[in-house]
Amino acid sequence: MITGPCGVGKSFLACALSHKACLLGHSAIYTRAPRLLNDLAVARGDGRYNQLMRSFAKTNVLVIDDWGLAMLNDIERTDLLEVMEERYNRQCTIVTSQLPVKNWHEVIGNATLADAILDRLVHNAYTIELKGDNMRKVTSKKLKIQG
Repeated sequence: MITGPCGVGKSFLACALSHKACLLGHSAIYTRAPRLLNDLAVARGDGRYNQLMRSFAKTNVLVIDDWGLAMLNDIERTDLLEVMEERYNRQCTIVTSQLPVKNWHEVIGNATLADAILDRLVHNAYTIELKGDNMRKVTSKKLKIQG
């Protein structure tokens, strides 16, 4: 789990870790949380849900970026639980969020499902809390000065 303010490098770090895993021969998928949940909803509608879930289950490193941008609905909570259950103690899941881990329960919404999801995610996890300036701002300022 990688948390910190916007632009501090959470996605960069998550991608660097998954890239290193690929160089070592492991498989990886990167997705933003809103896209993951949307892809699962679409797959449910067109009959690919089980196939997509198997793909997530067998992938060695799953990066879920931008977690917690919006409250989850009932179907999204259930889908997320299924993804976490399939991966628990089998594969690596990297989650990035601007929210501190202590606030994730609120974003999930349903206390019972939140407990189940976070139980599979938090207790075996390394937590990295990044601090610092927004690198997009820093880079933008440097480009303006140089240009």
